[in-house]
Amino acid sequence: MGSRNTHDPLVSNYLSLNDGRRLTALPNDFSVSTIPHTMTTSEKRPETPADSRRTMIIIVAVGAAIVIALFFYILMRSTRSTSGGEPTLQGAIRPGSAEFDQHGPNIKLDDPEAEEAKRALGDIVMSLHTTVRNITGKTLNGLEIRAAVVDHQGKAVKERTVVVIPIRQAELEPNKTMKVQVMLEGMSDTDDRANIKMEVTGFSFKG
Repeated sequence: MGSRNTHDPLVSNYLSLNDGRRLTALPNDFSVSTIPHTMTTSEKRPETPADSRRTMIIIVAVGAAIVIALFFYILMRSTRSTSGGEPTLQGAIRPGSAEFDQHGPNIKLDDPEAEEAKRALGDIVMSLHTTVRNITGKTLNGLEIRAAVVDHQGKAVKERTVVVIPIRQAELEPNKTMKVQVMLEGMSDTDDRANIKMEVTGFSFKG
């Protein structure tokens, strides 16, 4: 037998094996590009609508948390005050004077009540309120009231003095009443908050 021409196109498509089996050779024009492309781990998966919604929810939640934190910070700064920083009633009749001793007992304050709440900032805020009754027979055009949270020794834990007339109301006529509310802030769970007090510290009459 002559030698087999391996350059013959018909022959070059087969490879002879020792056991007589034949294996079809790859075509000459075969390339890797004919293999189906598979996704590698380095390729990014397109973002789905669910992923977009989840991202949007996270962004909105973070933004809302920032806005709430700023709101409480501004609220704390705007309401932070001490008795020394509050405006006082100019020209008021004050304790120790004969007029105060005469008319003071006729400016009645109901027993005060209070509600408390814990803010996100961690401090405790207490709202003290009472009703003022003017039985002096004269119109009040000025009224100053002190509100305080005191400990078991009667010392103020927190206190604040506010002008309620004319700031919150222009005047209070005889035999009329008005509601007064004072907010005290900056207290903690460890403070000895034994009692609350509200009292008249100054007043003036119309005319």
